[in-house]
Amino acid sequence: MAVEAGGAPVVEIRGLRKSYGSLEAVRGIDLTVERGEVFALLGPNGAGKTTTVEILEGYRTRNAGEVRVLGHDPADGSRAMRERVGIVLQQTGLPRYLTVHEILVMFAGYYPKPRDVASVIELVGLGDSADKRIINLSGGQRRRLDLALALVGDPELLFLDEPTTGFDPSARRQAWETVRTLTGLGKTILLTTHFMDEAENLARRVAVLNRGEIVALGSPEKLGARDSQASVIRFSLPDGIEPPAELGLRRAGGGSAWQLETDAPTRLLHEVTGWAVAHEVELIGLKVSRPSLEDVYLELTREAEAETATETGTETATEAAT
Repeated sequence: MAVEAGGAPVVEIRGLRKSYGSLEAVRGIDLTVERGEVFALLGPNGAGKTTTVEILEGYRTRNAGEVRVLGHDPADGSRAMRERVGIVLQQTGLPRYLTVHEILVMFAGYYPKPRDVASVIELVGLGDSADKRIINLSGGQRRRLDLALALVGDPELLFLDEPTTGFDPSARRQAWETVRTLTGLGKTILLTTHFMDEAENLARRVAVLNRGEIVALGSPEKLGARDSQASVIRFSLPDGIEPPAELGLRRAGGGSAWQLETDAPTRLLHEVTGWAVAHEVELIGLKVSRPSLEDVYLELTREAEAETATETGTETATEAAT
């Protein structure tokens, strides 16, 4: 995603901490979100994503750290900040018997310079449902309405919390196009999602949270050194045919599938296809891939869980010894 050069970050967090009794939900987070970018927060349930976002939105107080959103401390509850922010929550309670158009007109009245209601309805794909009552909307249409309510005030910054939950594949893709349109208009978006393909398609940068800490931060392409990890060449061969041992391939599970991890996929692929052409062998389902964002995410969160378990075990043993 293109990012406008210069200017202060839209979101700045330094040493953010939040505890609920003895549970430390957020443990010293540092990050910035630049103007015009889509920034995704990833992490398992209980990682601290929602707590962090609610602090940024001004709905939850922090125990320690510095937080600035559009130059304001969200804890102050400044109207000047709220008028510049749009929020899509996981769940909302709306008057069920108002129509889509009526609820948007009502919300537009809360802002000094709202967007045109009709254009917002079209932007989120509810043009055919403008006169439908909220009670009659499908789950996907409700989520589109949630996005429309966040947009009607023409915000500079959008918080999207699991925005495509409940969408079918077609609706998700349409929602992605809406997000791309918004960034084209210069909006900044902070996104939380459990869908790795969503983060990969929309975000310029992602942060992976686990147990209240950032365990990785970077672009989806380079997260966890993903861009430098080995590629995997995989294919199947017709029954009764095996590749020569010098190619270094190994069986991938049962059957006729073969694969090899390599740091030089171009050279090895040339050797494999050269052998196949010379022997008139079809490489069935030939695929060259690197670890997906989901693969890297799972590895990062698994490592963090293992480190936490080790630390907890060490502390328990030390306490028992004393």
